[in-house]
Amino acid sequence: MKLSIINMINKLKYIGLCLLVLSTVNIFAQNTTNSPYSQFGLGDLKPSLIAQNIGMGGLAMGIRKPGGYNNINVSNPASYSVINLSSFDIGGTLDIRTLSKSDLSQRTTNGTLSHLLFAIPVNPKSALSFGLMPYSDLGYQYRTHKVLDTVKLDQIYSGEGGLSRAHLGYGYQINNNLSLGFNVAFIFGNLKNKQSTEFPEDPTALSSRNQIEKSVNGFNFQYGIQYIVNPKGKNILTIGYSGSTSSQLKTNGSLVSFRYTYDVINQSESAPIDTILYDPAVTSKMRIPQTHAIGFALERTNKWLVGADLSFSRWSQFSDGGNNAGLNDSYGIALGGQYTPDITAVSNYFKLIDYNLGFRFNKTYIKVQGHQINQSAICFGLGMPLPSNRTAFYKINFAAEWGKRGTLLNNLVRENYLNVRLGFTLNDRWFIKPKYD
Repeated sequence: MKLSIINMINKLKYIGLCLLVLSTVNIFAQNTTNSPYSQFGLGDLKPSLIAQNIGMGGLAMGIRKPGGYNNINVSNPASYSVINLSSFDIGGTLDIRTLSKSDLSQRTTNGTLSHLLFAIPVNPKSALSFGLMPYSDLGYQYRTHKVLDTVKLDQIYSGEGGLSRAHLGYGYQINNNLSLGFNVAFIFGNLKNKQSTEFPEDPTALSSRNQIEKSVNGFNFQYGIQYIVNPKGKNILTIGYSGSTSSQLKTNGSLVSFRYTYDVINQSESAPIDTILYDPAVTSKMRIPQTHAIGFALERTNKWLVGADLSFSRWSQFSDGGNNAGLNDSYGIALGGQYTPDITAVSNYFKLIDYNLGFRFNKTYIKVQGHQINQSAICFGLGMPLPSNRTAFYKINFAAEWGKRGTLLNNLVRENYLNVRLGFTLNDRWFIKPKYD
């Protein structure tokens, strides 16, 4: 009994160290995205996926336990039902992005914590899951030049912040073929948007700024189902579906308009000179839409897996303060798979590695100047097992996503990006009833 407690304490210390390191990375990465397209809606929406899923192009609906390790698949909570060991998954992401417009380009690099997930089996047919993942990121800044009655002025638009998603979920296996699950998620965070007007050729002119800050929070409900065809066969087909309800989020914040002076030479601004408008208690409601996703995964256990997912979200129904935000419905497709040469290999480590490959395409909810903004990416991943013991299994998951979003047509912005994800997975028997005390 004492030995079991000591082992548990050592594992918790190790997890605590991982949390401390990755939390420090997150503290120094204040801006998690730099994209002009994040100004629309709630910002850059982040999929509820870990590195292993990203490496397969974002496959999730039919994914249960690929490669012999418990995979905390938040995108379809029905998959929790197959989790038979206490599981912990933590990871970070590094985003390298090049923004292009006409003959100009700019490169940005951002890093942040990508997920912190736990899953605990309740009995042989069900498990609980809880954790924290990003929901959206807001980060942009750009300037436009105008001439008004021979007077040159600049308009500067900027935003920062983001939303996070904390969930508690449960999955249950009804029989050998059917599993059901759900997540109750709490979405929360802060969004700040600014719009400024400055006069670059008149140092005596007063500049003005409108600034809106919002604190957002609310609940969202997600449900999932997976049906396994021929569960005891050599090749197993899993068909999955997941959806979320339309939900109302509360917003509390402030609205302020003020004037200031801007020094073009030193590129600095003064403190606010006077306040035109100030409302410290602006409240409203946001309505986020329903989402739907369906897909399949065909696999030979611990050997190979291929699959596809289709997703749809009614973002045309998104409203902020009772006003329709002018977004479009979004669609997505993901194709991918995984291959493990030999999960029992002893002398060749490369045969133990999971090799992932995938592709995804998204018709986003953004349409600018009549141009639909689409996103596509090629994905690659590795699942690298670490030395384990009889009860604990460790793995490092790596995924790289190379893609593009937007267009150069009509003076718009095209983004080329490389998104690198690194995750650490632990499967262990944390709660064992001792035979001897």
